[in-house]
Amino acid sequence: MLLIWPLVVAVLWRRLPPDRALIWSILGAYLILPPVIALDLPVVPDLGKDSIPPLMAAVMVLFVRRETIPILPDSWIGRGLLVIFVLSPFATVLTNGEPLPKGAGEMIQGMRIYDSAAAVINQGIAVLPYFLARRYLGTPEAMRAILAALVAAGLAYSVPMLIETRLSPQMNVWVYGYFQHDFFQTIRFGGYRPVVFLPHGLWVAFFALMAALSAVTLFRVGPSDRRPRQFAVMLYLLAVLVLCKSAGPLVYALGLSPLILFAPRHWQVVMAALLAGIVITYPLLRGAHLVPLNQIIAFAEHLSPDRAYSFAFRVRNEEALLDRAALKAWFGWGGYGRNLIYDPVTGAGTSIADGAWIITLGIYGWLGYLAQFGLLVLPLLLMGREMLSRRSAVSPWVAAVCLLVAANLVDMLPNATLVPLTWMMAGAVLGHAEGLARARRAARAAAVRARWHPKAGRTVL
Repeated sequence: MLLIWPLVVAVLWRRLPPDRALIWSILGAYLILPPVIALDLPVVPDLGKDSIPPLMAAVMVLFVRRETIPILPDSWIGRGLLVIFVLSPFATVLTNGEPLPKGAGEMIQGMRIYDSAAAVINQGIAVLPYFLARRYLGTPEAMRAILAALVAAGLAYSVPMLIETRLSPQMNVWVYGYFQHDFFQTIRFGGYRPVVFLPHGLWVAFFALMAALSAVTLFRVGPSDRRPRQFAVMLYLLAVLVLCKSAGPLVYALGLSPLILFAPRHWQVVMAALLAGIVITYPLLRGAHLVPLNQIIAFAEHLSPDRAYSFAFRVRNEEALLDRAALKAWFGWGGYGRNLIYDPVTGAGTSIADGAWIITLGIYGWLGYLAQFGLLVLPLLLMGREMLSRRSAVSPWVAAVCLLVAANLVDMLPNATLVPLTWMMAGAVLGHAEGLARARRAARAAAVRARWHPKAGRTVL
């Protein structure tokens, strides 16, 4: 399947418009290709479901369509974040050449120059969907295509999801011959939560959330003659989300569905920007002990003691990993598990890194964290600025994609759900925000030119 997918991408780009070809190249691979394995080729980085689609899409753009992929954001902040994101692994490698004792006489190897080159290539591949989407998905029509694709994919994917909910997660075993995670973690509330071809049930639940929120958007904005069918699709996808048995996506759905249905669109964008601001500052708030974790744990105990215990366990892990990350705050510890904590006697791991923020902070330090999350947060902040400065109408499709990106950012605090879809949607928002900013600057320049009185030959003050 990994070898076949480049042919699938080539067919998509030859038969579909570039916006839909890009969407289905990324989305289809994410849902169908085998997880947690990759082609281990010499010299080049491992090629898996996250890397093959954007690489092949870039090949189609450059060599078949013969078009360019602009990679420098309009803002200097965006350009600086991109440079740091791609090049910071060099600093990480240079400051982590020494081996580390693991325990029981074992050592964790030091970082090598080869590691920095591989990391830079991986960073470049990871960000490819961001700039491809900035190029092709920055219009309201393209963002409507994203939402429609998510609904269509959600309806199709619900079939194996429901089968696994009833029979237990077996799709990846039946098709690819292996199970991709710990089976015990699929057992929830006396049943199973689906995994299908994704790395974990949490990833499936978040995809179900994106499909359901897309259906909510289509229901609100759709024409009246389609409302009954769109209402049925919305209820069905929300029910599938409930069957995924994951608390986080359910909470996001309860908070965002009313916002999509009833709130003005510009306030949806502003709310997405506020959530993005919270995410980018979250490690600072955690480090300063400004997040009321004890109160949150106490509240969770009233809802579910099991969930409260799980959350408290996660918090303790993150606190230990934060202390570990503080020892190499700027550039991090690098790979090979150097950012984790081990028993000094047995060498067994004593920490679990779940959230994307703590993983990035531990591996690449504050520079790497700010670069990665800054690139993801920047589009929402730019859109929020445009809404506050223009007070003009915004497309419902744009507002919905902004909320999906914001929800994904929030979910990356407890989980490592940073996937190519995240980069693609963030890139689409960036392209639209930059287009609005260029139009605003052009209108301002036109207004300045209009002040020149042609008869008087002078500016009118």
